[in-house]
Amino acid sequence: MDRENRKLCAADMGRHASEFVERAAVRSRLPLDYSVTSLRIVDRLIDGLRQGGGGRERVNGALTAIGAYVGEVLVREAGAVWVDLPPEHLLRSVFGHPVGVRMPDGRMWNPLGRTVNRFEVGPQESLHTYFLTLHGRRSPRTRRREGASPTGCRRRRTDGLTGLPYPGSRL
Repeated sequence: MDRENRKLCAADMGRHASEFVERAAVRSRLPLDYSVTSLRIVDRLIDGLRQGGGGRERVNGALTAIGAYVGEVLVREAGAVWVDLPPEHLLRSVFGHPVGVRMPDGRMWNPLGRTVNRFEVGPQESLHTYFLTLHGRRSPRTRRREGASPTGCRRRRTDGLTGLPYPGSRL
């Protein structure tokens, strides 16, 4: 296992993803918003890395950052959580990384490895398609939108006295 993998831990993966988003925004103005649709942009970004020539070693750090971003999309959109894999765990050797994501149904997935596959194999390993065909994710109806109430119910704006909605406000 290389030095990069030894530094990875579940608690830091969100930070790795946000640093990647910041760098991508500054350098290329890429609209990466942790949405499923943004994975299409990530697919195109990896195509650019492939066309740049050279092997995986040349872009290993970038692939790790992109994999962290893909994992964060799973966390935010599918209800997954980052987990550290113990050194003796079989999945650690299968994944090739000390971290993975656990879906709400308990299944484990490897966004870092899948990102490497996308680089090595090509467009048939699309990360956008990966998300759409992933088993164990939350249904779109139960995904929590930014600013939504924890119960998923819409909040009504009321006048505060009668509890009636303001005129013209949506229910």
